[in-house]
Formats: sequence, structure tokens, C-alpha cells
Amino acid sequence: MKLKNVGIIGLGTYVPENVMTNFDFEKIIDTSDEWIRTRTGIEERRFASADQATSDLGAEASKKALEKAGLSAEDIDMIILATTTPDYPIQSTACVVQELIGAVNAAAVDINAACSGFVYALTMAKGLIASGMNKKILVVGAEVLSKCVDMQDRNTCVLFGDGAAAAVVAEVEEGYGMLSQFLGAEADVKGALRTPAGGTRKPLSQEVLDERSNFLQMKGQDVFKFAVKALPKATLEALQGANLKAENIDMVFPHQANVRIIEAASKRLEIPMDKFYLNLNKLGNTSSASIGLALGEALDKGLVKKGDTIALTGFGAGLTYASMIIKWSY
Repeated sequence: MKLKNVGIIGLGTYVPENVMTNFDFEKIIDTSDEWIRTRTGIEERRFASADQATSDLGAEASKKALEKAGLSAEDIDMIILATTTPDYPIQSTACVVQELIGAVNAAAVDINAACSGFVYALTMAKGLIASGMNKKILVVGAEVLSKCVDMQDRNTCVLFGDGAAAAVVAEVEEGYGMLSQFLGAEADVKGALRTPAGGTRKPLSQEVLDERSNFLQMKGQDVFKFAVKALPKATLEALQGANLKAENIDMVFPHQANVRIIEAASKRLEIPMDKFYLNLNKLGNTSSASIGLALGEALDKGLVKKGDTIALTGFGAGLTYASMIIKWSY
């Protein structure tokens, strides 16, 4: 059986209206704009409103993706939603998005590969469509991290923002679309990046609330050491799968976590920084949404055109890492 060529035929993004600047953080914790900018490259990020959940952001991005693909929600037969911040512990956020957009013919499932989630979800969609099991899949990366970080921990709360990106994945013409991918993981036994409590390992309790272990915790140096190796490794593995070299890449869309990590990846890959698309200065780290948000912004600016070869590459809690090479199809 000949596998189908699979690609993205429409991409939409959404970020909340509320802007949280570094100067806003100066008013609530012991930090400064200069400290945050020089260590991360982040200047501001978007925070969801009190009544906005992850599904709300994901639904808005999904509606835009469907519009750009020229499809209705009824045309979608599967929703794969990547998130670390679901609406509920039990009930997938994908099912909530299904209801919000009216995708009555779609199956729906969440995945959690943290900041690599968008690429993981695209890879799953590719396999389902290439094999003929599905025809049109909505891949969503959506996060409301502002409600899951400790606003008393200056080492983490300044890094994260909220947002969503959605891609309609379907069959595309031969020679275009998703050429190759690489998915990887290393067990994070030391807890470099995780929320220690609130799950079945350590259920929510008064003790958990008192020690604030229901919030995201990160060992910055451990994550940095992992990321500067993982980003290049994933990208090189995906390039090899496509029989391409680094110089064949027109643009790289990395996970938007820290500009120093991206600069290190640029040197190791020998791909100049001007080929790396960055928007973390305005949006911060939006985890599963970040790669899609960067790609969507570049598309809206006309920076990606049909026939361009691009790399999506990320790393995240788990620890996970992933990359995908795409020959853009529209």
C-alpha cells in the first residue's frame, strides 16, 4: 500500500489579550526587567483571563485554522490536542474543544509531551492519515500556564505564557508535506521539570498546598544542559530521515523557551540565527503551543512560501524532544 503524502493545509493561532510585562513582575516578586531579558530574552507574555481555560484558547485557534483550510468543523474526523494544562484532570480537553467548535464527527484525544507536544501530535496525525485511517485531523497545541505556575517563584513564573496554535492536517500533493520526523525521550528521574504533586503519585492535600508542590518546578541548569543537546540531536535525526543537510533548511521554528538555548543549537547545527524564527520576547514559553505560534506568525507575515523546507524542533518536560522536516505545501 502506497502511503499518502501528508501536510498542513491551514494553521491558526490565538493568544489572550492580557499582556504581562517584565515590569509588571517587578511589582509582585523580587526580579527586574534586565534580569529576565538577559537570561531568557523574554520581555512580555500573554495571560489568560480568569474565565478562560485551555479549551477556550484551543477553540479560537482551531476556528482560524479551519477557516484558512477552507473547511468546516464537521469535516474533521480526529482532534489531537497537546497540552500540559488541561481543563480537567479527567475529561480530555480535546473533547471540550470538539464541543466548542462543533466537530461532531471527530474522535478526540489529549497527549502530554510538554513542549514537544505539537510535533508529537503532528507525527501521530501524519501516521493516521498516511495509512488511510483518517482524512482530516485537527492538531492543537494549547496552554494556560499562568494558572499552573507559582507566582512566588521568580525562577519559573517569569518564563511562561498562554496561547494556542492549531493545524489542519490532510493529504497534500506528492513531493510536499511532512518529509520526516524524530521523536525522543529520556526519563526525568531527578525531576528537572515537573509538577511534583496533584496527581496519583502525590495527591492534592493540605500539605501539598502548604508546600506549594502543586505548582510547576524547574531545575534551570539541568533543563538547559538537556536542551542544548536535545534540540540539535532531534533536528539532525529528522534531517537524516529526509536525506537532507542543515544547509537545505530555509527556516527553523524552535520551541520558544530561552534565546541562549536557541543560540547554542544554532552553533551546533551550523545554521545561522537569522534562519531561526523567534517570538519568545513577546510570548514567553507557551509549551505545547510555542512552535505552532511561531510558525503561524511567520505564515501571517509571508515568511514561509510553498516549496520552503522548514524544521519544527522542540524539547520539554518528560524529558522529551522532537523534530519534523516539512516541505511547505501552500
